[in-house]
Amino acid sequence: MATNAKRLQLKITLRDVEPQVWRRLVVAPDLTLAQLHDAIQSAFGWQDNHLHEFRVGDFRYGRPDYEDGFPGDGPALGDERKAPLALALRGQRKLEYWYDFGDDWWHDIVVEAVLDADARAPAKALVAGERACPPEDCGGPPGFSDLLAALRDPAHPEHAELREWAGRYDPDKFDLDRAARAVSRARRAR
Repeated sequence: MATNAKRLQLKITLRDVEPQVWRRLVVAPDLTLAQLHDAIQSAFGWQDNHLHEFRVGDFRYGRPDYEDGFPGDGPALGDERKAPLALALRGQRKLEYWYDFGDDWWHDIVVEAVLDADARAPAKALVAGERACPPEDCGGPPGFSDLLAALRDPAHPEHAELREWAGRYDPDKFDLDRAARAVSRARRAR
């Protein structure tokens, strides 16, 4: 008979984007921040083409660059590959995830609940979300807002060019099943 294990229900919201783009993940508390990064990338549909870091209060976690130390705006205090989520939280219920230091995609992560789960439950699962994630390299929240304005207005001077660049992008469409499969396949360790 399986024993109960704990899972953390996380709501991850992309900052400075209206209407909101968010995802809800259920993860094992011993998932490392590196593994959480992989799950977030899969859940949002990011391509993992850029640097990132986590912040919990004044503590910063990232992946060390062996030439430059940690990226970002100050010394990082921890290697995300060695930091289990529950330990990194240090009793707090919120953390931040910063993806792409040029476009500045900030995500707020809130622990909504601690759940009992079957010990055989997956270490990570995407259970809900809304709206498509902005395309990579669109210029962060201001660029995304400009992109949406151009896509919605056929008379906009950049409409045709940006429509071609964005392809079939639909900001209102989110395929939960597809994203959930991607999360379940996200790398377990690095």
